[in-house]
Amino acid sequence: MTKVPLSRCIALLLAAFLAGSMSCSNDTKAAATKTEVTLEAGVYDVDHPDLFKLAEVELRNLPDVLRANGSVTPDVSRTIRVTSLGSGRVVDLRARLGDRVNRGQILLRISSPDLATAMADYQKAQADEILSRKALERAQLLSSRGALAEKDLQLAQDTEDKAKIDLQTAEQRVHILGGDTAQPGPLIELRAPVSGTIVEQNVSGFEGVKSLDNTPNLFTIADLSMVWILCDVYENDLGIVGIGDAAEIRLNAYPDQVFRGVVQDISRVLDPNTRSAKVRVVLHNPDGSLRPGMFAIATFRSRRSRPRLVVPGTAILRLQDRDWIFRKEGDRRFRRVEVHALGEAGGGMVRVQDGLKPGDQIIATALDFSAAMAGQGK
Repeated sequence: MTKVPLSRCIALLLAAFLAGSMSCSNDTKAAATKTEVTLEAGVYDVDHPDLFKLAEVELRNLPDVLRANGSVTPDVSRTIRVTSLGSGRVVDLRARLGDRVNRGQILLRISSPDLATAMADYQKAQADEILSRKALERAQLLSSRGALAEKDLQLAQDTEDKAKIDLQTAEQRVHILGGDTAQPGPLIELRAPVSGTIVEQNVSGFEGVKSLDNTPNLFTIADLSMVWILCDVYENDLGIVGIGDAAEIRLNAYPDQVFRGVVQDISRVLDPNTRSAKVRVVLHNPDGSLRPGMFAIATFRSRRSRPRLVVPGTAILRLQDRDWIFRKEGDRRFRRVEVHALGEAGGGMVRVQDGLKPGDQIIATALDFSAAMAGQGK
C-alpha cells in the first residue's frame, strides 16, 4: 500500500470542504433569484399577447342612468272608495273584483234598518207638513176676514216653515242613505259614483255591513286610463333622479315593449326600514294593458351629462360579486384591476369608475383571457 504524505491529505480535505461550501452558496443564490422573479397575485405575463384583442378606455359625456324596481299602481286622484252610510245585510251583490262598471250602475242592495227608520221619519215629517200647511191656509183665510189675530197668523206661518225644514231634512237623510222617497222601502241601492274598474272588494253576498265608522270600504273603483309606476330609489341614489327626467319602463308581462314617461314626483319622506323614497312615473293606459300589481323595472336618465369612463361590456369579468378588468402594463404584462360598473352606455359599452383612466389599454374579452390564464395554471 502506498503511503500518502500528511500534507497531501490535508490538501485533499481542504479542497472537498471548499467545493461543498460553493455548492451551498450556488443553491442559495438560485433560490433567491427564483424568489425575485415570482409575480404578485393578479399580474400575468403572457407569452403571445398578440392573441388577445385590446380596447381603449374612453371618456364620454353621458347622463346619469339608474335602474330601480317598481310596480303598477292606480292613480290615487282617479281612485274612489265606495262605502255605505247605512248598516244592514247584503241581499243582492251585482259587481265583483275586476269588473268594469259605469257611473250610476248598481253595485249591491242592502236591507237596512237605518233606511227604514229614515223613511219612517220622512213620512212623519211629510204628514206634519201637510197638517201645518192646511192650518196656515185656514189662518190666512180667517185673517183676511178679520177673525184672527196677527200673532196667531204668524204662529201658523212659523209652524209651517218648521215643518218644511223637517221634511227637507228627512228627505235628504233618505237620499244620503241611498233610498228613494218615491219608492218607500228598506233597500239601499249602492251605485258606482264614477266609471272605472273595481280593484278592491271587501264584501260578499248576504254579509252584514256595519256602520260607516267601523267598517272598511266595500269597493274601490279606479280609472285605469292613467296609472302610476311607483319605484323605490335608495337614499344614496336620490341625487341621480330629478323631477322631469326621462324614464323607460319595462314589464315582465310585455318584455318586448318599452313604455316611456317622465318623473312626476319624488317622495319627500324616506321609508325608515329601507331608506328609500318613492319615485312616481305617470303612464297613459288607454287599452288597460297595464294592470295594478304588475312588476316593473324603470330606467331613469338625468337631464345633466357628466364625463364618464366607458369600456366594452365584454371587457368586464364578474367574479365573486365584484367587477374586474385586465389592464395592460407592459409589452407582455397585464394586471387584474377591480372596477365598479355603473350601467350601460349604449352600443355595447358600459360606464365604470375606479381603477382606470382615459387611454388605458385593456383586454377586450376578459372571459377569454381569464380562461387562457387558468389553462396555463396562472
